[in-house]
Amino acid sequence: MTSQPLSGLRVLDFTRVLAGPYATALLADLGAEIIKVEGPGGDEYRHIGPFRDGESALFQTANRGKRSILLDLKDPADRDVALALADRADVVVENFRPGVMARLGLGPDQLRARNPRLVYASISGFGQSGPNHERPAYDIILQAMSGMMALTGDPDAAPMMVGEAVADVAGGLFAAWGIMTALYERERTGQGREIDVALFDALASMMPTAAARVLVCGQDPVRSGNRHALSAPFGTYPAGQGHFAVAVLNDRLFARFAAAIDRPELIDDPRFATDADRRLNEPALAEAITTWAADLDAEGAVAALSAAGIPAAPLSTAREAWTSDQVMARGLVSAVDHPQLGRIDLPEQPVHFAGAPRGMRRPAPGLDEHGAQIRAELES
Repeated sequence: MTSQPLSGLRVLDFTRVLAGPYATALLADLGAEIIKVEGPGGDEYRHIGPFRDGESALFQTANRGKRSILLDLKDPADRDVALALADRADVVVENFRPGVMARLGLGPDQLRARNPRLVYASISGFGQSGPNHERPAYDIILQAMSGMMALTGDPDAAPMMVGEAVADVAGGLFAAWGIMTALYERERTGQGREIDVALFDALASMMPTAAARVLVCGQDPVRSGNRHALSAPFGTYPAGQGHFAVAVLNDRLFARFAAAIDRPELIDDPRFATDADRRLNEPALAEAITTWAADLDAEGAVAALSAAGIPAAPLSTAREAWTSDQVMARGLVSAVDHPQLGRIDLPEQPVHFAGAPRGMRRPAPGLDEHGAQIRAELES
């Protein structure tokens, strides 16, 4: 078996920027045909850096493997092309503000009346309903409103953004998951379904430990910096040179840890009897760890802890991680041939399907690169 899991799936993609394109890029990686509909000027990400030889690297990563057609959806003739494409599609994905697609005559009720098997996914900042549904949303806004930012950073400093567009990525992931769930249901019922994905909802759902503390225990979680909110020692600590991360989550590991840092007396110290006690008294543990690691570099500290069976790691930069042997061995990056940029490396969806090849993908398309081809296919 060498076919891709989503071979034969046709997706009409009206999305732009990140959340929607990320969702459809995941589907493209698995063999789905993605027809990207772009308005005059193209997706905004075509014009946002970083750039290489005039091409946006962000656009390349978020739109790999797709075909592009330029349609002015306010033009009746182009709207008819969009309708014809939707009639032949399995999935439509859009991320305009709520109500925009309906006003264009391309809303879920309008398209599903013509194609009942259609799965129609709408992605927006706050969903199709609720008091905030008409608010514009950017990742920083969603991090601020979801509680994510309030939980990130040093407890004695200001709240801090997570260093990636996590709301967009979370929304894209849940959109792809929702689409596949609806397609599975369609296999049983013959009917498609409308899907409403809010980036706010998606990001909130990515915080299960905070939700447990708020909803079940009535707590109000606060920032804990580079330390775990509930366990210790579980965080990052300085060595003589550099920093390292360590994760000790149970009594058995703590006994090994105490021996590894040459402090066996910690095992019988009542301040560290349980995981909760250790978190309460984490500053004392941090002092012991820092003293032990003062004469080591980060790699040496990690080597000593790892030899004792303690989960530990040095802190890698993004460049070090994306170019690491682990990333390459897992096929998280594969090369594509771009007409202007030549051979470039792009990220690939992370799930391995037995028997399905990785790689063999296309680069992101030029604006309207496949427009004539797609229009001709409608005549066949």
